[in-house]
Amino acid sequence: MTGCAGCQSCERYDQKAVSLNGEAVFFWFRFAYTLGMVSVFGIGNPLIDVVFHASDEDLVVLGLDKGIMHLVSQDRQQEILQHFSGKEPQYHPGGSGPNTLLALAGLGTPGVICGKIGNDGFGLTYDRQVRDYGITSRLVRGEGATGSSIILVTDDGERTMNTHLGMCQEFGTADLDEPLLRETVRGGGILYFTGYMWDTETQKAAIRRAMAVTREEGGRIVFDLADPFAVERYRSDFLELLGDWVDVVFANGREAAILLDLEGDAAAGALAEMVDTVALKAGKDGSVLAWKDGDGALQFTRVGGNLVVPRDTTGAGDMYAAGFLAGMARGFHRQRCGEIAGLLAEEIIQRTGAQFDVATITSLRNGILGEGTV
Repeated sequence: MTGCAGCQSCERYDQKAVSLNGEAVFFWFRFAYTLGMVSVFGIGNPLIDVVFHASDEDLVVLGLDKGIMHLVSQDRQQEILQHFSGKEPQYHPGGSGPNTLLALAGLGTPGVICGKIGNDGFGLTYDRQVRDYGITSRLVRGEGATGSSIILVTDDGERTMNTHLGMCQEFGTADLDEPLLRETVRGGGILYFTGYMWDTETQKAAIRRAMAVTREEGGRIVFDLADPFAVERYRSDFLELLGDWVDVVFANGREAAILLDLEGDAAAGALAEMVDTVALKAGKDGSVLAWKDGDGALQFTRVGGNLVVPRDTTGAGDMYAAGFLAGMARGFHRQRCGEIAGLLAEEIIQRTGAQFDVATITSLRNGILGEGTV
C-alpha cells in the first residue's frame, strides 16, 4: 500500500517528533486547535438513535440477530416500534462516525463532521448537537427524512441496531467540501470513516474521492470496520481498501474473523501486512496493537482492560475510535493511543447511550488526556 507522506505510521511519526523536536509537534496541534484549524475530517451517517431496553426473547420474536446492525425499511421500523408500544424510548443524536467526531471535539481535537441529514425535526436536533460540541459542521440537507436507528439493548449490554439510513444514503461526491478536506488532511491530517459508509453507490463514490484527495495531500486514512454484518456484505471491498488505501484500521475479533478467517494475534498480524497500524479490540480484555517496524518485522503490544460493569455497549467502538484518534492528533505513540481509546470505551459502556454530554466529555478530557480545557 501507499504510506502516508512524512510519517508511515503512528510510531515512526512519534519517533521522528521525539528525536527532532517533540515539543514542537505537541505545540502544533494545540496551536492548530487554538486557531480553529482542523486535524480530523470525518464522514459518517448522522442518525437519530431510538433506544429501548429489550430481552433476548424480544429479539427472537422479532427475528433479529443479536449484536449486529440490520438495514431495514421504515415499515420494518414501524413493526419494531409497535412491538415496544408500551415502552418509552430514549432519543439520542447518533450514528457511528458522528458519535466519534463529537467526542473528539469534546476532547479538544479539531475536526469536521460531514454527512447528510433531512430537512426535518431530527435534522434540526442534529444541528443543535453539532453547535453544542463546537465541531466544524459540513452536514448538508436533503429533501427527505433524517436517518434513524432503533437500538435494542439487552441486559448484558449488547446492542442490536435496526437502521433506516434516510438521507444518509444519498450522500455523494457533490456533498464533499473538497477545499476544506484538502486543508484538513494536508501534511498528515486524518480522514476517518467507517464500514457503515459502504451501503450505497453514492456513499462509496464519496469515500473513494475523499481517500484520493487525502493521498494527494499527504494525509492519513483511518478506517473502522464497524460491524460484522458490514464485513460479511463487503468483505472483498474492505480487503481492497485495506490493501490499497488504509493506514490505520480498527476492528473487533468477530469482524476480523469474518474478514480473514483468523483470530487473535494471527488476525492482527495479517492485517498489519496490509496497513501501518492495527487496533484489534478484545472487549473486557482490552486490545492488541500490531504493526511492522522499520525492518519489516511484526510487532505486537497488548493494552489491558479494566473490569467495569457494562450497562450499554452501543458506543464502545465509537468511543474507542475517538480516543485513538485523539492520541493520533497529538502525535502520541500507538500504545498511548490504545490506552486512551480503551479508557474512553470503558467509560461509555457504564452509561446508557452512545455519546457523552458536553460537560462529561470535557471533564474526561482532563482525566484521560491530562489536559485542561482551552
